[in-house]
Amino acid sequence: MTSRPLRDLGRRGFLTSGTLVGAGALAAACTSNAEPQSDSSPAAKAAGANAAPGKKVTIGFAGPQADHGWLNAINENAKKEAGKYSDVVLKITEGSNDAAQQASQIQTLINQKVDVLIILPADGKQMTPTGRKAMTAGIPVINLDRVFDTAQAYRTWVGGDNYRMGLNAGDYIAKRLNGKGTVIELAGIDTLPLTQDRTRGFNDALRNYPGIKRVGRAAADFTVQSGQARTAELLQAHPKFDALWNHDDDQGIGALQAIRQAGRTNFFMVGGAGSKSAMDSIKKDDSVLKATVLYPPTMAASAVRIGRLLGQAKGMSDLAEQEVPASVTLFSAVVTKDNVDSYLPLAFE
Repeated sequence: MTSRPLRDLGRRGFLTSGTLVGAGALAAACTSNAEPQSDSSPAAKAAGANAAPGKKVTIGFAGPQADHGWLNAINENAKKEAGKYSDVVLKITEGSNDAAQQASQIQTLINQKVDVLIILPADGKQMTPTGRKAMTAGIPVINLDRVFDTAQAYRTWVGGDNYRMGLNAGDYIAKRLNGKGTVIELAGIDTLPLTQDRTRGFNDALRNYPGIKRVGRAAADFTVQSGQARTAELLQAHPKFDALWNHDDDQGIGALQAIRQAGRTNFFMVGGAGSKSAMDSIKKDDSVLKATVLYPPTMAASAVRIGRLLGQAKGMSDLAEQEVPASVTLFSAVVTKDNVDSYLPLAFE
């Protein structure tokens, strides 16, 4: 497992969590399960003996506003996972893209003396003092995805691997082209470290294939509209190329619209993140989209599992150590027509 780098690895600059309930308020209903899990439950199968009901753990979940498909999936994964356990109560804040407001929401959770905090910060640097405040108060913090500036602000980091997204996308494209051809890149927001990491990984992959040349690149902003506009410009500027890598499946919806409008079928496309619309298209094989590289929102479910273990002073049953790890980096699998059925249950809307 790679060590957690001390820099911003978040998916986007305004990452997520929370249900909408009123400014600064906590969700009125906490997520819990009335019935204990049996040994045959999905949670028991996934977590082994650790899934047996134990000490009740109250987990606070705080993040920015969920204004994107992937971000909403973060919330849904957390709520669904918490609901599997009779000994977990999940308190989700409303969420805000304003760091000061998010800090206030987290302070409410600290004042309520939750057992564990899961924080996906609106801004990792600005929210670092809040993470440290929780840790100083004796509340272990799980830093989800967008990283704090110091390890003093969290107990465990859980997130995706932006660099490997780019690396795996580039490797898949190069192999599909048999090491020879031209590619175009539709990136996210260039000012974000996550976009820079994805491009860096993509470039590193292509260096291993001197016969592959990147002939065009444009940065969008993770929306359908921007994806369509930037792709239309790329198609007009490049009448011939062999492959397109799009960093984000949501903006990829717009990219596919532009491609259909241009009537272009003389290349293939690889997406990023793992949306259901992308996987459905890959399975049907009804467009130029042939693969997507995962950035799994299931990281929120994993964070809830880890939070429960921290609250019960348990380690991971599959590991030899008595404590949960300091970092968990998820793998960026490449989903194709050959394996899409295995990943469809994890896709986000």
